[in-house]
This record gives sequence, structure tokens and C-alpha cells, in this order.
Amino acid sequence: MRPVLLSLSALALALVLSPANLQSRAGQALFDLRVAPLASPAAASSGEPQLSVSSRGILLSWIERDGQTASLKAAERTAGGWSAPVTVAAGDDWFVNWADVPSVLRLSDGTLVAHWLQKSGPGTYAYDVRLTYSGDEGRTWAESFTPHHDGTETEHGFASLFEMPGGGLGLVWLDGRQMAGEAGAGGDHAGAPGAMSLRFAAYDASWTQTADTALDARVCECCPTTAAVTADGPIAAFRDRSEDEIRDIYVARVADGGWTTGRPVHEDNWQINACPVNGPTLAADGSRVALAWFHAKERTGATFVAFSDDAGRTFGAPVRVDDGATLGRVDLELLADGSALVSWIERTEDGAEFRARRVTHSGERSAPVTVAPLASSRASGYPRMARHGDELVFAWTDAGAPRSGQSPQVRTAVATVPTVGR
Repeated sequence: MRPVLLSLSALALALVLSPANLQSRAGQALFDLRVAPLASPAAASSGEPQLSVSSRGILLSWIERDGQTASLKAAERTAGGWSAPVTVAAGDDWFVNWADVPSVLRLSDGTLVAHWLQKSGPGTYAYDVRLTYSGDEGRTWAESFTPHHDGTETEHGFASLFEMPGGGLGLVWLDGRQMAGEAGAGGDHAGAPGAMSLRFAAYDASWTQTADTALDARVCECCPTTAAVTADGPIAAFRDRSEDEIRDIYVARVADGGWTTGRPVHEDNWQINACPVNGPTLAADGSRVALAWFHAKERTGATFVAFSDDAGRTFGAPVRVDDGATLGRVDLELLADGSALVSWIERTEDGAEFRARRVTHSGERSAPVTVAPLASSRASGYPRMARHGDELVFAWTDAGAPRSGQSPQVRTAVATVPTVGR
């Protein structure tokens, strides 16, 4: 049976965000996070939101559709609200997917960098990561280019972009070059002869590529990646894939001038002969790192967070985050006191909810805060969350109600981080 798609009306949003929904539950610490609606810069027929943070504030990017044409747009959160949207690029040959979404990032020198996915052949999963940049606030953009040069019509996606220490761009992505068929075409996961790999590339300030290397030769085929920069350098997390189909979350980081071999954050031992399309998320502040992820080893999903105080060398015991009926699709922000705000999708009797709660190193959890109702289907995509100073911004896809003519649209909300003790 087709899942019911929920329409996020103004009335429903006001009910969900009311203070009555923010009270502490028995045995849980109060975290008085008061979420308020924020007019979205995205038009109708929009989706695939992503958030990034710079010293200037929070950037929201999304895709808008007009027939067969997809456009990547972005707006920046300012004191007066969202800036006027800019269009990064558009095309009728893009690969648009609810989980593998584009992004826009502002580097320290003010340069805007963006990525999206563009078809490279007729195969279902034949597409490339395309990169571009702008030095004039998005008025003009450089001709797009790819960080990979294998020339195969295979999957290249789930990219995570970050600024390299000292300047320049770094990114990790899933690379399907080993999955190409005998004729070099491939493009479909079923029956592919090789495995998906994780790769890293870097560019200096003049946009000369300085790195292109494999980090892991066998990873889960379609779980989003994540990356952050610690006091010691970049760190990446991803879902690994063993020969026995154990698909636990691994981390790799830069040490002594090179990337370490990936290792598990926690041995969940989730054995699944398929990709769950449910990746991890990282946040870093100096040597403090937090990592959130999902697994469904016991067939019922569970969402966890773990902390590191040594830039990701080691992680503490995982703390369960969800309320017992999670769909995963996590996001994460470190707070000033070292705790983490973790978000996820929780199933409900009426569909699902975008929820968040504060978790401390010691395992103390606040009561959950409901940000918005969602459809329980993939149409809701990955809800997002970002912090700049004391402000939190949330973004998600309201799946709309196609039968009544309501199209999907990216929605946003805002909150001030409550003052909490260490």
C-alpha cells in the first residue's frame, strides 16, 4: 500500500512547534528548545535540502524542478532572514535522488563551492560528481569539473565537501569505477563485478587538484558519507561492507600526512545483504567529535551517538537516541558545552516526525523535541540541522499531497540554543 503523504499546513506546524510539545518527560532532562517557523526561500516543487555553516552564517541549498529541468539553488541566513536565492546550475540530465543530494559551501576566503550529480550514460547509476565555484557571491560560476578521472559510466556520488586545513577544498565520495562491466559501461548495481569504493580528492586555492586517492576499496553502495575537520585534520565516516556483508560505520582520518585505514566506531555487526541507504553524520569542534548513525540489526531500527575527545582516534560507548521506532536519517550538531543535538526521523501512528534531542557524554538525554511532521516514505528525504552561534536552523522536505495538487517543498524553522550547564 502506498504510504500516506502528509501535508505540512501552517496550522499543523503551529501545533507541532507549540511550547506544549517541548516539556520534559519523566526521567529526562529539560532542554527547552523552542522551535519557530521560518519562511523558506525555496519555491514549490523543491526538495533535497542541505545545510552548511561558515563564519558568515548558514547556507541552505536545494533543488527546484520545472518539468525535466532541475536547478540547484542556495540562500544564506542573514539578520534580516534568508538572502535572495541564487541559481548555481541547472540541467535536464541530472541525477536527482532523495538521499544523494547536492551541496553549497562557503570557504574562509568567501568563495562559494557547490556540487551536484549529472548523468554520464544511460545506466541507472551512471552519473558523475560535478564541482563548481564562485568568487562573486554566486553571480557567476566556473565551468563545472569532476574530481574523478576514471571515465567509467558508473556511480560517483554521496559526496561530502569540506575546507582543507590552510585553505582549499577537500571531498570524499562513493566511487563505482570497480563496478563497471566488461565493456566499461556498467551503471547498475545488480550483478556488478566489483565493489563500491570511497575516495578522497583535494584542491588548492588556485583550483589545482592536489589529491585523488582511494580510502576504502569496499563500502556500502548507497549510504551517504560525512566529513568534518578536527584539530588534527579531516575525518570521514561511512558505512563499510565486509565480505560477510557486515555493514558497520567506519571512520578514517588524516594522521602523519596521510589517511588512516578505516576502522569501526562500534562493532554493531549488522549483517545485511543490501544497502539500507542510511548513512552517518559527523560534527567536530577542535578535538571534540560526535558521530551519529543508524542500524537495524534486530530488524527494529536504532539510532546512536558516540563521542570522541581525541579528534576521532577513539570513541566512547554509544548512547541510544531515538524513541523506539526510528527510521534513522540522522543529523548532528555539537553544542558549546560539548553535548550534541541529534536529529532523526521517528515513526508515529500518523506517519513520522522530524525529532531532535540533546545528549551528553555521560549519556544523559533530554526529552525529544518535535520539529515537524513528515511523510514516513522516502519522499521526506534527509531532514537537516545546522548551528551558527546560538542559532539553530532546521530544513526538511514537506512531501505535499500530489492527489490534491500540492507539490513537495523545502521548509525551514529556527531556534535559539538554550543555556545549559556543563
